[in-house]
Amino acid sequence: MQNYFNYFTEIEERFQVRRGSLLMLSTLDWALIDTWREAGLPLDVVLRGLDEAFDRYDAKLARAKGRVRKINGLAWCSQAVLEAAQRASDASVAAPQQASSDAHAETRESGFERGRIATYLRRNAAALAAATPPAPADTVAQESSQRLESLAAEIDDAALSSDLEGLDRSLSVLEERLVAALVTATPEAVLTGLREQAAHELAPYRGKMQAVQIRQIQQQFLHKRLLDLHSLPRLSLFYMSLT
Repeated sequence: MQNYFNYFTEIEERFQVRRGSLLMLSTLDWALIDTWREAGLPLDVVLRGLDEAFDRYDAKLARAKGRVRKINGLAWCSQAVLEAAQRASDASVAAPQQASSDAHAETRESGFERGRIATYLRRNAAALAAATPPAPADTVAQESSQRLESLAAEIDDAALSSDLEGLDRSLSVLEERLVAALVTATPEAVLTGLREQAAHELAPYRGKMQAVQIRQIQQQFLHKRLLDLHSLPRLSLFYMSLT
């Protein structure tokens, strides 16, 4: 797990700065960031890839004297991000043990205090308890709410260890169960529509992305939209910075 408190927001801010105007990221963009996070791409590598993509774009813009289409999505930068990640891997930028140590140190200094985590868990527990998704997701939502309350109580009692990665794995399992229940409860026509929407938005970038990455983004897009449709929260600790 990448222990970067601002993983999502820093990527969004860098994209907006380099683009030169405020453009809110789409659901598809957030899904792409999530695939980078799950793949373990360090934040600095992703930001480096964004900069390289925009450096190429700026050079092309200068040659074309302004006759270049504006960048309207984060997926346009995906290939540059993957290239930056490959170079970082090949060069062994940092020893894995040292990188892990640095990541944990940044986590402790970046807002992952026990009290803040407990508050985050209880806020999500309340949102799940108040939600009314269709069966069987309603039962899973209530069970997940109770589990979050239990985890928050463990943090209050200092019973939870400092293993944030372990905690986030537990939260990811809860979210996966919830999404699976939502998929079961959602009519086929709605699921088909969401998949078609993802495919349509991805169409301009297919030539720049690998097939496995496209599948991951489509899956993340579907998960996020299903949760949004029923006003259900994302549960990972990475989403603390977005609430």
